[in-house]
Amino acid sequence: MVARLDARQRTGRSTVPARPSAGPAPAERTPPVPQRTSRLRTAALAAATVLAVGAPTAYAALDAGGEPAPADRSTAVRGTPYVGTHLYFGTARSDGHPDVTDRQFRDFVTRRVTPKFPAGLSIEDARGQWRDAKGVVIRERSYELTLYYPKSEARAKDAGIQEIRAAYKKQFHQESVMRADEAANVDF
Repeated sequence: MVARLDARQRTGRSTVPARPSAGPAPAERTPPVPQRTSRLRTAALAAATVLAVGAPTAYAALDAGGEPAPADRSTAVRGTPYVGTHLYFGTARSDGHPDVTDRQFRDFVTRRVTPKFPAGLSIEDARGQWRDAKGVVIRERSYELTLYYPKSEARAKDAGIQEIRAAYKKQFHQESVMRADEAANVDF
């Protein structure tokens, strides 16, 4: 309506506004949708479709397992080839005795581990769970002991690691001590 008044004022016709019409002017009823807005909606819909379809496919590919792709040979690798061994020691005893204490574990490391790996090791407090031989899920405080040693010494170190595992199982009445090995490049 304002636009109509402005047009009347420019032409010099009556300055008295005309009676409002029964409805808005045709241009005011449905403003045209600019093409840009339509394109944005189309692009957003396409992106949402790609994400909705692609994300489950990507996760399925990750869950499929398999070996990761080898690193690019041109990538510079720093350090010396080492083996990292992670040992997981539970503290709950199967014989009904109290859990292994921090002091008992430190004494075990001092007597059994340090003589075999005097160059160094790391110990982390952890919480874990596992299923025992009877199928019962056990949740317990545990320790993760990490050892790194040159790859060239792996065969020689293996016997010592197995002795450590056997000694802990026997001394603290454990069903198992988990072991996980990984290749690493170590630089000091």
